[in-house]
Amino acid sequence: MDNSSEDIVQLHGDEEIVEVIDLNDAEQSPDDLAEELEDVDFEDAGAAADDEAWETEDEMEAEQDDSELTFSSHTGSVFCVSLDPQTNSLAVSGGEDDKAYVWTVSDGEVLLECTGHKDSVTCATFSYDSKLVASGDMSGLIKVWKVETKEEIWSFEVGDLEWLEWHPCAPVLLAGTADGNVWMWKIPGGDCKTFQGPSCQATTGKIMRDGKRAVVGYEDGSVRIWDLKQGNAVHVIKGSDAHQGALTCLDTNKDGSLVLTGSVDGLAKLINTNTGKVVCAFSIESGKAKDSMTDEEDSNSVESVGFCKVLPLVAVAYLDGTLAIYDLSTQALRHRCQHEAGIVHLQWEESSSLVATCSLDGVVRLWDARSGSMVSEYRGHGAEILDFTLNRDASIAVTAAGDHKAKVFCLQRPDR
Repeated sequence: MDNSSEDIVQLHGDEEIVEVIDLNDAEQSPDDLAEELEDVDFEDAGAAADDEAWETEDEMEAEQDDSELTFSSHTGSVFCVSLDPQTNSLAVSGGEDDKAYVWTVSDGEVLLECTGHKDSVTCATFSYDSKLVASGDMSGLIKVWKVETKEEIWSFEVGDLEWLEWHPCAPVLLAGTADGNVWMWKIPGGDCKTFQGPSCQATTGKIMRDGKRAVVGYEDGSVRIWDLKQGNAVHVIKGSDAHQGALTCLDTNKDGSLVLTGSVDGLAKLINTNTGKVVCAFSIESGKAKDSMTDEEDSNSVESVGFCKVLPLVAVAYLDGTLAIYDLSTQALRHRCQHEAGIVHLQWEESSSLVATCSLDGVVRLWDARSGSMVSEYRGHGAEILDFTLNRDASIAVTAAGDHKAKVFCLQRPDR
């Protein structure tokens, strides 16, 4: 960061800054980072939790099943799914049955049943080295499990949980909660620090690829870029520059210089992380931001955003079923890819211009961002898909849905 400490104090004098983990520079190895964390002086912290209810859509009948494997151990809607980053051979899914399961993608065998939660498990994810898995429920109870020994090694309770994410190269876990706080723990020791945001939900967050910063979006439309080494918000985007409604999603580009944010206000905003300035706002309805938060209900909410890995393109998915492909250099709309129902999530392939989507009609679709045409679609769920992920080579998609099932789809293409 080029900002001096004086600039930060002047710009963010109203922010309460709490000292956090002193992560080393990017050139250090994961082992170096892990060793330094052993010497960090943490403070204990805790919070109460309240229960929430989760409503789901009525089930739909699946007309066909293109999946290779169906995971049926859950007894309620499956809300989240992710793959282990090292081998992509294990999946973890969390559901309405207050459980998470770690299972093998090849045959659906259950390796670990994560029990003891008090509410629907809405967050479940592997650590960077695939050795640990974290599961978090809506009430704020978070558990960490060791995959090899199948044992619970840590748990903690916060306020109502919004999101949960592992650090990209250290055994450190971050979580955003409904009271606006972002929590950071060293695992398995459990030593804790917090970043205190505004008094509203920390609705979405992501640790940037350099491992030194995190970007967090809030219910009031503001965005904060936290420096994990210095322990302060180096940029706060709020007021007229901010979204005029709660943030729903965000993504960062490869080098971390840009963040793309989405909101219920129908806009996607591109933010320069070095300056904290909004570069542009993408909208399929108009080029202007909403005048007030009263327009929020009538706007077309942005549900998912993402940067293409190989071309200067971004994708923005909307609740009305529109997938918009924008040119990053000109900010022009290149393609509108229409779905039959609202889009839940999108993910770009790592090494191509294809982008995958899942939607409320229970279908996974592949789109070519160069032409705007649909490459293929995959059916099989009897209800809305609530989450999905691609493996590294984009040969499979693993889905989670409201029909109590997770599925594995093989994504066939002529060039594979």
